[in-house]
Amino acid sequence: MAEPAAPVLEVKGLKTVFRTRGGEIHAVNDVSFHLRPGELLGVVGESGSGKSVTMMSLLRLLPAPPAQIRGGQVLLNGRDLLKMPDEALRSVRGAKIGFVFQDPMTSLNPVFTLGDQIMEPLIKHMRMTKSQAETRAVELLDLVGIPDARRRLYQYPHQFSGGMRQRVMIAIALACNPDVLIADEPTTALDVTIQAQILELVKELRQKLGMAIIWITHDLGVIAGIADRVMVMYGGQIVEQAPVRELFANPQHPYTRALLQTIPRITGARETRLKVIQGQPPILVGPLTACPFRARCEFRHEACDAANPARRPIDGAPLGQGHDVACHWQAPARAEMAHA
Repeated sequence: MAEPAAPVLEVKGLKTVFRTRGGEIHAVNDVSFHLRPGELLGVVGESGSGKSVTMMSLLRLLPAPPAQIRGGQVLLNGRDLLKMPDEALRSVRGAKIGFVFQDPMTSLNPVFTLGDQIMEPLIKHMRMTKSQAETRAVELLDLVGIPDARRRLYQYPHQFSGGMRQRVMIAIALACNPDVLIADEPTTALDVTIQAQILELVKELRQKLGMAIIWITHDLGVIAGIADRVMVMYGGQIVEQAPVRELFANPQHPYTRALLQTIPRITGARETRLKVIQGQPPILVGPLTACPFRARCEFRHEACDAANPARRPIDGAPLGQGHDVACHWQAPARAEMAHA
């Protein structure tokens, strides 16, 4: 069997805090993961679980102050982004790592045409002339499925629908053929028809371009259809990580199990009642000294109050390579869970 490709992106022990009047909010707590070329990593969790803050920390996009990265490494093809000078990091943003933000209306500048906004990274990072950048911008709009691309290049964001604006954001993120594309809940504000079109577009672009993708979402149904691996976050840390089929078939963390139980299901001729996760996400003032999910967990016991569990492999693979979980509780075997 061939050796797996070296990671294009490797994150080790990332920690981010926010200084507030009420104390330091530990928003990202010792997060470590990797991303291989051509892989799609799904990142899931409730609002406030640390998904977006983690990814924005990678490119140092958070305002400092109040945000401060307290430790860790973010290695892009072996280069640590956290140690780069600001000017060098600006050459990475957009060129080596593309970012699709959640709300295209607030991400696009309303006073510039879409053509200006697509051409800017091409001129800056790829040293194209304006004529070359314009030709490439038309190609990108065609690529993401916007009809009559040359004419629409000179229109403004308000002249596009929400789905079309999101396609433009994807075009901007893809402009310089980045090694990694980070998509932060790009379909959350869209209706289900447009959402399906965007997901199909991402699948096609991934096949054509072969780039690595991080897809942030709270929708496990989306993840089931597009991801290779899934990273479940809670309390600013990774609580479970596994290949997508393994995670759905054999969830090991109580939080992952609870998320899966909230997915609507129809069994036979009857709809099952939706389950909810009682309680609220934790307020992360101060370092984590206990399991952040313990107040909402049906399997809580003494060890959960005594220490925050470290991630441990459960399938014999090295940590981060297979299925791992951060939990004191031992989940039942797969057969027992299927019976339950």
